[in-house]
Amino acid sequence: MKMVDGVMLVVDAYEGPQAQTRFVLKKALQQGLKPIVLINKMDRPHIEPHAVHDKVLELFLELEANDDQFNAPFVYGSARAGWVTDKAGGEPHEMTYLLEQIVKHIPAPAADPNGSFEMLVSNIDWDNFVGRVAIGKVTRGSVKMGDRVFLLGKTPDEKPKPVKVTKVFQYTTLTTSDSVEGGAGDIVGISGFEDVDIGQTVAGSPDAEALPFVAIDPPTIVMQFAVNDGPLAGREGEHVTSRKIRDRLDREQKMNVTISVEDTDTAGIFNVSARGAMQIAILVEQMRREGFEVLLSRPMVITKKINDTLCEPYETLYVDVPDDYLGGVMKSISERKGKIEDMSAHNGRTSLQACTPTRGLIGFEFELMNLTSGHGIHSHLFKEYAPHAGHMQTRGSGTLVSSEGGEATAYALDTIQDRGKLFVTAGDQVYEGMIVGENPRTDDLPVNPTRSKQLTNFRAAGSDKGIQLTPPIIFSLERAIEYIAPDELVEATPKSIRLRKRILDSNVRLRERKRIEAELEAAA
Repeated sequence: MKMVDGVMLVVDAYEGPQAQTRFVLKKALQQGLKPIVLINKMDRPHIEPHAVHDKVLELFLELEANDDQFNAPFVYGSARAGWVTDKAGGEPHEMTYLLEQIVKHIPAPAADPNGSFEMLVSNIDWDNFVGRVAIGKVTRGSVKMGDRVFLLGKTPDEKPKPVKVTKVFQYTTLTTSDSVEGGAGDIVGISGFEDVDIGQTVAGSPDAEALPFVAIDPPTIVMQFAVNDGPLAGREGEHVTSRKIRDRLDREQKMNVTISVEDTDTAGIFNVSARGAMQIAILVEQMRREGFEVLLSRPMVITKKINDTLCEPYETLYVDVPDDYLGGVMKSISERKGKIEDMSAHNGRTSLQACTPTRGLIGFEFELMNLTSGHGIHSHLFKEYAPHAGHMQTRGSGTLVSSEGGEATAYALDTIQDRGKLFVTAGDQVYEGMIVGENPRTDDLPVNPTRSKQLTNFRAAGSDKGIQLTPPIIFSLERAIEYIAPDELVEATPKSIRLRKRILDSNVRLRERKRIEAELEAAA
């Protein structure tokens, strides 16, 4: 938001503003940015462009837009069909008309071409040749390769650090290119820093004042990354050692200020803190594509002691659901210790606003999809740290745990699927302690998915042809890490996502559970 001078709000001509629209738009309006509203998908049937227009204005009022923002220009069109117009039902124009409206209504970059160089670091990138790259909009002066600039301290007491610019990058469409010089108003990347963070100011003089920066929401969840120690480790990935994983996490930490990495007391296990589970899921997905294998724990919220009271993070939750599913969604929010703060109905749908503990939102997205048959949408925004809400159970089902290793057979799975839902299919490799399905009870059930039928002379040759296996549940990475229980892990490799118990051996797992139960009884 610190690098742009305007925004475009794209709204569906049928559905109108959605719950997730609120968060980014609120940030943009708070920065004083001028919006242009594009009411898109005008080629859909049953559209209501005039009603959507009014809803957008109501949203502007609700988010306290100023007069200039409230009077934003509206454009109507279809991005897929490639046309826009200045009013609903008006004469269609080519998409260049939309670019003309941006030039007409969005102000030119607020930058001074004269004077000493000045830039606020708004993002961090990494280049394998020059290291860390500070990205931002040049607000004053210019910068070129070889210039001597100063990285101002994070606090007034910290002295500025002199830096020699080793490279200047320009950003054009979706690519970067080397540039001779970055001028006022340009978004550029400059390298030469040993250490730089988002929010710091780079200036041409050590006496310059630091530019103001909006504080970033603190990390609220932590997950453990560990070396894959399962029986199938190393078969699908290239980078499987703790050193490779730690180096990759360090590099991510340098590029992403909202992620922090810490070592634990156990070798090969690292704590990764972030703003949300999706942020970590994106990181792991990138690592999978780079050839990494890693074990992941369930997300855990970061708690704090405030005035000798245990506190946890809370979020403002926005949910929009069809009226037919409202009861089930409200029950789910209540079970997750959420409190409804506001509710409004419109065109057969209801919008809810609730205050919910962050840990209550872990796995909520997929429960919402199931409760609403995919029609519910939600978003959430960090609110505050407040007293701990107490015990919460977010998964009411148990699992089917493999007691043997080998290749899953159709014969065995045909029997197992009567006990619950399968996560694997015939031919998949399984191992002891791997989760192969879900059962409706809360306890875990041991099963043998590798069992084969004993062949005798009395069996008919075609007796196996009638086996019909239900298609298995395929987990995305984000769904998997939110599904697992505290005593379970996700095994993420370049080709597979497997669910497993932390302790694979069933006998050791049983002894550990008895030990924990004994400790709890003693404490009680």
